[in-house]
Amino acid sequence: MKKFTNARIYGQHAETSDILVDKGVITQIGQNLPKAHEEIDLQGRLVIPPYVDPHLHLDYVYTAGSEGAKNASGTLFEGIARWHDVKKTQTLEDAKERALKGIEEEVSKGVQFIRTHIDVCDPRLTGLKAMLEIREQLKDKVTIQIVAFPQEGMYAYKGGDEMIEEALKMGADCVGAIPHFEWAREIGEKSIHRTVELAVKHNKLIDVHCDETDDVMSRFVELLNALVMTEGIGSRTAASHTCSFGSADNAYAFRMMRLFQQSGMHFIALPTENAYLQGRQDSYPKRRGLTRVKELWEGGINVCFGQDSINDPWYPVGNGNLMNILDNGIHLAQTMSFEELDKCLDLITTNGAKTLNVQDQYGIEVGKPAHFLVLDARSPFEAVRQRADVLASVRHGDYLFKRPEPSYEIGLDLLGMAT
Repeated sequence: MKKFTNARIYGQHAETSDILVDKGVITQIGQNLPKAHEEIDLQGRLVIPPYVDPHLHLDYVYTAGSEGAKNASGTLFEGIARWHDVKKTQTLEDAKERALKGIEEEVSKGVQFIRTHIDVCDPRLTGLKAMLEIREQLKDKVTIQIVAFPQEGMYAYKGGDEMIEEALKMGADCVGAIPHFEWAREIGEKSIHRTVELAVKHNKLIDVHCDETDDVMSRFVELLNALVMTEGIGSRTAASHTCSFGSADNAYAFRMMRLFQQSGMHFIALPTENAYLQGRQDSYPKRRGLTRVKELWEGGINVCFGQDSINDPWYPVGNGNLMNILDNGIHLAQTMSFEELDKCLDLITTNGAKTLNVQDQYGIEVGKPAHFLVLDARSPFEAVRQRADVLASVRHGDYLFKRPEPSYEIGLDLLGMAT
């Protein structure tokens, strides 16, 4: 039995509490708990559930420097064209090596849950095979969900819908689509219908790259929402990006938000990547590339943030630090009132867990696995303001990693009064 003492648990207690863990499961939370054979003093630091990255392309990571990968226009569509050539050179070993490096980078920054979109527009399914192996290999260290994603289109890529179904049979967790990349609106709609059909047939989750464009007439999110609401699977569905919804007029947007509330569909925003990719054809005013995060959040519609890319043909940087993603996202969405700052960690923690449908194994609650982070902060506000580092990541009650207490070798002394 193990006891973590003097923890300030996010969203639960202003005062410090103890967390009692037995066999990797939280058995008690409170004060004056029974003694344990190992007691760890967290010194009043903020304890939060693990970071969740609900949208990441692990088969693309670290390919930005590959031959032919340079995206001169910085647009989504050129990125897809560059990847078409780059992926032909990847091997199973290469795909595994890069994905493992990307996972390690994210986990080292506090991520314990990842949903990754793996391109299945590949007759060899190289990326998928690599990720299925890694998911099993790392299942005790990080929870990974795999989206069968047709990067070049479910129908624009010949046989793309068949590749998706094959990926689902092999073990992918979610059905993906990219309707705005299909060659005509009607074909994009067909891909949404097929996505929902496959999800129902194979009892899978849904995560669609939806309306990742500045075109305000791209409204596939409307059809997706209607179909999953009809099937009663809105809570098992996520719409990623929805950039065009950020450009839609209010009459349309607020009508749709009422329908989103009814369906229970989740939204995933990718603040850094879409701020970089979108608005490339705009002069000024120049769009931010972000969906209506503030309005969705205020409307009780579940919305979360993700990294999306790490050093690939779409995005040259990225390092899996979700505190950086949060910082960018709340600036772009203008969600920085004191009340919002006190709860915006939800955007990279609990909201992502809801999107992944992993609530049964997520959260600092009695009966749940002892998964949590210790931040170098004593309040949510300070954690967000300072972009607090993760001092420790705990999984099943054991450390995934623990960093030393922050210290100076030579302390800062502005007034020269140190003794």
